[in-house]
Amino acid sequence: MLLRLVPAVGVALALVTGSTTVSYAAGQAVVNDTPPSITGDPAVGSLLSADPGTWTPAEATYHYQWLRDGRAITGADTAAYRPRAGDLQHELYVTVTASADGFTDGEATSEHVTVGKGTLLVEKRPTIDGTARFGHVLVAKPGTWSGQPDRVRYQWLRDGKLVKGADGRRHPLGLADFGKRISVRATATKEGYRRAVATSGKTGAVGHRVPVSDVVRYHVETRGSIVADLGVFKRQAQQTFDDPRGWRGSGVEFRRVRSGGSMTLVLAHASEVPGFSSECSSEWSCRVGRYVIINQTRWLHASPMWNRVHRSLRDYRHMVVNHESGHWLGWGHRGCPSRGALAPVMQTQSKGLDGCRPNPWPTAAERDVPRF
Repeated sequence: MLLRLVPAVGVALALVTGSTTVSYAAGQAVVNDTPPSITGDPAVGSLLSADPGTWTPAEATYHYQWLRDGRAITGADTAAYRPRAGDLQHELYVTVTASADGFTDGEATSEHVTVGKGTLLVEKRPTIDGTARFGHVLVAKPGTWSGQPDRVRYQWLRDGKLVKGADGRRHPLGLADFGKRISVRATATKEGYRRAVATSGKTGAVGHRVPVSDVVRYHVETRGSIVADLGVFKRQAQQTFDDPRGWRGSGVEFRRVRSGGSMTLVLAHASEVPGFSSECSSEWSCRVGRYVIINQTRWLHASPMWNRVHRSLRDYRHMVVNHESGHWLGWGHRGCPSRGALAPVMQTQSKGLDGCRPNPWPTAAERDVPRF
């Protein structure tokens, strides 16, 4: 393309292209042939680009100014602009000013775009710190997102189902979590953006507080006339031994065998209990040597004191099995530590509480089991 002077009155410019010559009077404005336009997703956080359109002469250079609802946005004077939260639901335009030597500047403005909410994208899913064991605490880590969220909220899940009320960053693992797989859902929010949700992977099944350190093999016997369901007795006693709140939480695993073992669990008619030792009474359960003896009357009806405080028969059965097997493990009787405290399981709760609260399970102070 050749630019040359054309003789005339005053000064003029001629643009020669092939055999076509287009003349312009000196000082004529640069002409916009097709208007500017905006490309890109008009959403908070997305990059918008200004297309200047076409101009005559084509050699023009361009300057940009972005506008919000018709007003110039301070500092937004390049061909690219990334909408911010303050632009949400507002109309954006871009004005292009074209300049060329020998011409006065021309100006044109694009059609508007309306800014919508941006999208937060997860770059790395949330993760969980901590050990998946009963009594331990799991801690959620938020992961990473395409834009730094203003806030991340958490919801814990148990085997994929929401855990009611578990919406903090920390999640203490309780009885309901035992044996389940835990995950956490993170919801990220940021001004001007749609909320985004991502879920961590699942933990392994929540296990006992500590690994097994000792194994006790035991078998079950009866003494005297038994009217209680022996199958229920065996099953519920084993459930007590397996419960993460019980002696298993101290590392002791009780395994029932058909015969032998180092401990014998006995369901005895009340009249048979004194036959094990003069220290035993037909009123209560007892432990003598290898024998852990559960009084059938207590198994079926609990004790008068326990019933007065309105605790369940099932809790009494947990308590009496834990108490008598605790003697076998090496524990003696313990007293109430302070008024209103949980009673130690080795306290004689069948008879009285001395100001403590009834409790079927070993307390934290009873977890260090004497090695039998």
